[in-house]
Amino acid sequence: MKNMAYEPALERPPAASPWAAVGVSAFDELLYQAILNQPDAGAAGWALLTGASPARVRAACNRLLTLGLLQPPDSMGGLRAVDPRVAIRGLIRRRETESELLAATAEEMATAYEAGLLREEPSRLVEVASGEGAIAARLEEMYARAEREVCLFDTPPYLAPPAPQVDLQADLLSRGIVSRGIYAATGLEDPKVLSRALSMVELGEQARVLPTVPLKLLVVDGCRALLPLTASAAGGYCAVVVWHSAVTEALQKLFELAWQHATPLGQPVSDGELTEDERTLTRLLAAGMKDEAIARHLGVSLRTLRRRVSDLQERLGAASRFQLGVRTAQRGWV
Repeated sequence: MKNMAYEPALERPPAASPWAAVGVSAFDELLYQAILNQPDAGAAGWALLTGASPARVRAACNRLLTLGLLQPPDSMGGLRAVDPRVAIRGLIRRRETESELLAATAEEMATAYEAGLLREEPSRLVEVASGEGAIAARLEEMYARAEREVCLFDTPPYLAPPAPQVDLQADLLSRGIVSRGIYAATGLEDPKVLSRALSMVELGEQARVLPTVPLKLLVVDGCRALLPLTASAAGGYCAVVVWHSAVTEALQKLFELAWQHATPLGQPVSDGELTEDERTLTRLLAAGMKDEAIARHLGVSLRTLRRRVSDLQERLGAASRFQLGVRTAQRGWV
């Protein structure tokens, strides 16, 4: 049997005081407790209570004054303790402010750090993500790091389920981050894609439509981008993450150029003069969808669709579909 009598006992390290989290040392905490218990003892009495020299007590009192735990002497008497509930909340707020400033400084330094890495090794500019899981992880990371704005191109083919990205976008919008999306009209011919796009608009996304969109693309804060590595027709799950560089700046400019030429997609602002079907019809017409796709979405024949479009043109005095689009936009219907 092992003899335990001669083995030294293991000592546990003392638990850290919560005061350390707000910059108060162990002795300063001890002194503050003494002042709370014996407010009229004065520096000499507090020195006896803490077992420290008067000089050390005076130095600690100066630190407690700076931290806002003590009130300076006034006409009513000497040093007084501040109500701990008030003083500690003030310390916590100060530390939170310092932490936020430190975090902002870290972001600025990280930018310089990444730029230095790129100069040292340009291959760090891009990172290849292969496989649906790897791409989903990069998407989640990029959405989580967004601070100002996310811009995206949305176009077929859709190789992966849209649900994860929809959830990420919804969370992004709930955080007050701006989201702008440009959708390909060919993609909106799919009722599920159109429904998803309109749902995002209802959540606050700014959406526009082009007849065609050059590629799938996600740009975050103008400095990080995710795009397919292979052509859309080739399929597969392979994408590239591009870090802040002239490439990401060019991709952001490409998006802005497309945004200027795209047509807004959204619900009518004023719908008092339109039925539900007519409101849907004006949105689909504004999106530039073909008659066949609109008829499928509405569940009507081509003949019925064209009659409805003709009726709208007649009601608004529009000689063409182009004029119909202008008139409905003027009335705030698209």
